[in-house]
Amino acid sequence: MASPSHRRSLRTRRTVLVSTAAVAAAGLGAAVFAMNANAGAVDLAHQVLPAKDGWAASGTGTTGGAQADSAHVFTVSTRAQLVKALGSATNSTAKIIQIKGTIDANTNDAGKKLTCADYAAGTGYSLAAYLKAYDPATYGRSKLPSGTQEKARAAAQAAQAKNIVFKVPANTTLVGVPGTHAGITGGSLQAKSVDNVIIRNLTFSATEDCFPQWDPTDGSTGNWNSAYDSVTLRGATHVWADHNTFTDAPHLDSANPKYYGREYQIHDGALDITNGSDLVTVERNQFTNHDKTMLIGSSDTDSVGKLRVSIHHNVWKGIVQRAPLARIGQIHIYNNYFDTTTLNGYAPLYTVNSRAKAQVVAEFNAWKLPSGGKTAKLLSGDGTGSVAGTGNLVNGTATDLVAAYNAANSKKLKTTVNWKPALTSGLQTTAKNLATELAGTAGAGVLTK
Repeated sequence: MASPSHRRSLRTRRTVLVSTAAVAAAGLGAAVFAMNANAGAVDLAHQVLPAKDGWAASGTGTTGGAQADSAHVFTVSTRAQLVKALGSATNSTAKIIQIKGTIDANTNDAGKKLTCADYAAGTGYSLAAYLKAYDPATYGRSKLPSGTQEKARAAAQAAQAKNIVFKVPANTTLVGVPGTHAGITGGSLQAKSVDNVIIRNLTFSATEDCFPQWDPTDGSTGNWNSAYDSVTLRGATHVWADHNTFTDAPHLDSANPKYYGREYQIHDGALDITNGSDLVTVERNQFTNHDKTMLIGSSDTDSVGKLRVSIHHNVWKGIVQRAPLARIGQIHIYNNYFDTTTLNGYAPLYTVNSRAKAQVVAEFNAWKLPSGGKTAKLLSGDGTGSVAGTGNLVNGTATDLVAAYNAANSKKLKTTVNWKPALTSGLQTTAKNLATELAGTAGAGVLTK
């Protein structure tokens, strides 16, 4: 068996070199390699998902825009340029979009900064008026807000959505240009009912909803619910999300005010995979400073037979929950590192949640549990989900997380699943060195040409 250092060397090399098997399977020629004559490394923009690298390698694999001709390779650094490069969401012509630097989604076509007040202009919405109209003391708690201010809130939210939601077409690669702090701040990438998308080497920050909706019926005391995930997959297939960073920064949840006694939550998901999305690989990303991090399945009745997702070699640090929350599908979670220490006010409730008959295999992952933390709270479920797997470590010690959870909870996690992972390229059969390894290989800004 190879040593840990040798496996890391092989894995690092693998993130740079395109799998020849994957290229052959995709019918791509030598042109996709676009070799850099000086460094001898592959152009990130033309890489495809390596063979057997998780569920996204199933069937035709995931090649994104690797077959794009020169007319459909773009380098963008502004919101307006990004919108133009994406084009119509229904245009499936292969394209590569290289993002240089940080794009601020809250700008207009001329580059002028937009604020929440700009989106609300002309709608009649004001937070003060909204709070007065739906105060539970007078409006009650039995129904959702309706009437003038709720219509105004929805109109203002729609104005913001029109500006910050970027619809990604099929056969597209979005990749950050190395060395430029590439990413999108304040925006939401949406891949809806499209196939074959690659998202790499980007930092997604400050995705914020200016106009959260009050729902007095959400829970026993109501909740403020926001829209916009940093990346949202809705009915999307063959998606590879690789070497990205997701964070609420610079506005953290600890800065959110409270109204009606509940946190005025302006953040939604980091990377959500819903509405029958399928064949997704989430690899070597960093998820940090966030609450509801990853949702798989939009409801307990989402699409049966889909929602097949592989989640490997990611770092989860300073997240509260949903790492992920999984419903219905076949989800493989391996070689991840979960640091459950409270960070910047983000205090973890749990990491992996298996519910609605989800079939989760979690193996060779590592958890850091702070002093006083409880192993029984690392998992969660509704009594119908399954978590199988082996080789998981808590503070370096082999631990049966399911047994610990079941011993403390009446709604037990099931311990058997109806499938066996086969697309497991890169699987390491020890979690011992993950904290050190992933500190240097996960997240945006690691990949280079």
